[in-house]
Amino acid sequence: MVHSLWEKEKAQGLPQGLEELVYRSNLIGTDRRVCNWGGGNTSMKTIEKDFRGRDVEVMWVKGSGSDLATMKAGNFTGLRMEDIRPLIEREEMSDEDMVAYLANCMIDSKHPRASIETLLHAFLPFKHVDHTHPDAIISLCCADNGKEIAKEIYGDRFVWVPYVRPGFALSKMIAEGVRNNPKAELVLMEKHGLVAWGDTAEACYLKTIAIINEAEAYIEARVNERAMFGGAKYASLPAEERRAALAQVMPIIRGAVSDGKKMILTYDDADDVLAFVNSRDARELSQVGAACPDHLVHTKMVPLYIDWNPQDEDAAALAEKIKTGIADFKEEYQQYFERNKQEGDVMFEAAPRVILIPGIGMVNTGKSWAMSRVSGALYHRAIAVMRGATALGKFVSLSENESYNVEYWPLELYKLTLVPAEAEFSRQVAFITGGAGGIGSATARQLVKEGAHVVLADLNLEGAENVAADINAQYGDNRAIAVKMDVTNEEMVVAALNETALAYGGVDILVNNAGLATSSPFEETSLKEWNLNMNVLGTGYFLVAREAFKQMKAQAIGGNMVFIGSKNSIYAGKNASAYSAAKALEAHLARCIAAEGGPIGIRVNTVLPDAILQGSAIWNSNWRNERAAAYGIEPDQLEEYYRKRTTLLVNVYPQDIAEAVAFFASSKSAKTTGCMLTVDGGVPAAFTR
Repeated sequence: MVHSLWEKEKAQGLPQGLEELVYRSNLIGTDRRVCNWGGGNTSMKTIEKDFRGRDVEVMWVKGSGSDLATMKAGNFTGLRMEDIRPLIEREEMSDEDMVAYLANCMIDSKHPRASIETLLHAFLPFKHVDHTHPDAIISLCCADNGKEIAKEIYGDRFVWVPYVRPGFALSKMIAEGVRNNPKAELVLMEKHGLVAWGDTAEACYLKTIAIINEAEAYIEARVNERAMFGGAKYASLPAEERRAALAQVMPIIRGAVSDGKKMILTYDDADDVLAFVNSRDARELSQVGAACPDHLVHTKMVPLYIDWNPQDEDAAALAEKIKTGIADFKEEYQQYFERNKQEGDVMFEAAPRVILIPGIGMVNTGKSWAMSRVSGALYHRAIAVMRGATALGKFVSLSENESYNVEYWPLELYKLTLVPAEAEFSRQVAFITGGAGGIGSATARQLVKEGAHVVLADLNLEGAENVAADINAQYGDNRAIAVKMDVTNEEMVVAALNETALAYGGVDILVNNAGLATSSPFEETSLKEWNLNMNVLGTGYFLVAREAFKQMKAQAIGGNMVFIGSKNSIYAGKNASAYSAAKALEAHLARCIAAEGGPIGIRVNTVLPDAILQGSAIWNSNWRNERAAAYGIEPDQLEEYYRKRTTLLVNVYPQDIAEAVAFFASSKSAKTTGCMLTVDGGVPAAFTR
């Protein structure tokens, strides 16, 4: 059952007016069983002072493109009721005319465009109105016998409105239905949702919750869990087997769904998802259509169902079925578009947003981790609706043409124009070794600033987690994750790249940066010191690059590797033979990978910094003392010593290297591979020749 979240003391402490509406709206949006992400709308009618000091009746309504769970006062639009009320006398009004008219009713031109369903609220003579998409109500409204069931639940307290797309006509139908039924306490909109109202914010909210729970109690009394969705057909694979299979196929899925624009993937194996994908009726039910018009923009009309038997078929068979399934889905979407398109329509990406796999769960796609999760969250709601609708009768949805009209509806597409333009690294995933250090963390921040999602791999897991937490606090959940990895440990490297595939679907940018440094005269260089440099700087770079190369090749959408070499990659550093030789190995390894990766769009370049003292674990180790001794100076004189030996008389900082990495990873260097870029302030001894 849905529980009330209303806190009387908190509500009573709010200023009367708009803040009450914000509070109510946030409570409604917090529980996704009550209202979809981005969907639903709320309103409140108040008396406000206009610019001349006169009292005017104003309706505050949700602004277009916002989400009830997180919206604030600035996300609502205020409109003069005296300007809106006369519209109900009209016989018809186009969407375009309605939008233009409402723009002239706003009390402040800086307010966001009013909700598509503004007139629904305005035409009802109640101070507070909620329009929501509760699972239980949508189940009722998407059952073929929904109207008859509604009579059993609500008696004569409801108004049933046949499906009509939101706008003037629907708003007028609802107003007339309520006016003609003095006992009406709610409106049920076929295949759409619920409208409820109240004299106060609290009464309105509690009425919405009570109406939902009446429907939910009726449905739950009729749900047979064992026979749900036709009963179980498959058993779920054990959790570790699910993850192992997904780690193999996520890069394949990512490549197949990334047509021109790359997609970020997430996976979901929650209990309700597994119960659905494993059921006998999942394939048929999933293809009926969207459970609610609000879902279409984020889930498309139907998901892709992979007809794979988890008990009898292996991951290789799954990969082939995924490739075929996505190709077929895109072809069918193209045909769907051609059958229904109108002049001026431009087709969205044709790939699925939701992929259902028996035994494993659900994979979702989106332009970011957050939007991928939105498509998944909405399909959770679809599963809940199908569960309820099939307990009542037969699950039904919109026609194909109406589904298309909603998906490509200009008023819905307007919301997409409110989204900021994509940045250079939007939709891309970067894997950064040594992510907790100075260069690694600066590079992570630079790439995230320009749109990327990043994986920070480091032996210092706590340090990497701190960097990730800071990034996520600034840029949003899961823009960065941290993984513990020793670059010399093959199992840990494989596990870290698998974790990347599970977190985001694959990798686009590898920054091979983890490192150390030692200093000894050549004759005093021990085999242990030699092997340490070779293992971390040579073998470590090899292992990480090899596993990233495999993922990039599986994705088949290209990729970028940037190795962090050193001035010593081309300069014979004094008392640093092991370090210099290993750094030279890195630079040549990068060229070798570039030669093999070029034909499949994988570019590999190297940045050669020198003496990056800030934030460096290397320079906070004995290396500082060793290098100072090699130059015959004190350790605290090193920074000035390095500055003075540069041609430009500058010090080099982690941010300088981060910007060089971003250049090599960006479209600005699209035709460059196998290249070395020196960022050392100009050390003549290290000039390439």
